[in-house]
Amino acid sequence: MPPAASMTLPGNRLPDSLSDAALARESQRAQAALKRRRWLIIGLRLLFLFVVLGGWELAARRKWIDPFFYSQPSLIWNQIAEWIRDGTSQGPLWVQIAVTLEETIIGFLIGGIGGIICGIVLGRNKLAADVFSLYINIANSIPRVVLGSVFVIALGLGMASKVALAVVMVFFVVFGNAFQGVIEADKYLIANARILGASRRQVTSAVVIPSAMSWILASLHVSFGFALVGAVVGEFLGAKQGMGLLIATAQGAFNASGVFAAMILLAAVALVANTFLTWMEKRLLKWRPAVT
Repeated sequence: MPPAASMTLPGNRLPDSLSDAALARESQRAQAALKRRRWLIIGLRLLFLFVVLGGWELAARRKWIDPFFYSQPSLIWNQIAEWIRDGTSQGPLWVQIAVTLEETIIGFLIGGIGGIICGIVLGRNKLAADVFSLYINIANSIPRVVLGSVFVIALGLGMASKVALAVVMVFFVVFGNAFQGVIEADKYLIANARILGASRRQVTSAVVIPSAMSWILASLHVSFGFALVGAVVGEFLGAKQGMGLLIATAQGAFNASGVFAAMILLAAVALVANTFLTWMEKRLLKWRPAVT
């Protein structure tokens, strides 16, 4: 009987089409297809933007919509250019963006870290979860934007009131995802880790937290936008500087172009932050197998 190493089964032979040269050609074709798709997506996005902005501009010029209330892209662009060139009534434009961004980042970090810690602690402690779940649900049911007025009264018009509102906006989003991620951790992996002698702390750090990381990072994508909303709403209610005050000032002057211009700048800030968070997610989740 021939040795197993010399046996050749017909089902184990590779067809000629899967030679190295053929595989290289298939890989090149796949990469070219992905590149064409990428450019197609970019083109369709630009086309959609052109249609929306062009239709808006046309409708305003033809008086199908009232530009006094809805402005038009050319006026919005002129408003942004004027702010960059001459500054705003509160000072240079970059200062207003920096103030709002600082409030957003501080609130995002405090609320995010607090939500992650509380979510993991309560997720791993059933007694604490049962005790505090009622109060967390009550606090979460309160419209959090309304707390902005309370924070302005209690903390004043400075940065503290805006940061406090951003923290509240972020905390419950991150806490809910972190808590659910801990609850949904694979019970078999936890049991195996305990069988191998892992302590409770080791199980939490080596099994539970990596399992919940996808939930946590998904919540961070959403919560940065909530932090930005909290900072802007806080400034809108009362502030000395910031994009929220810029919007409130434009609204008070019936300057629709100023309102839309500030919204576009805030959207650009949020887009940059979301890109950074996506990059961080890819680095932190390198261990996760790729989806095929």
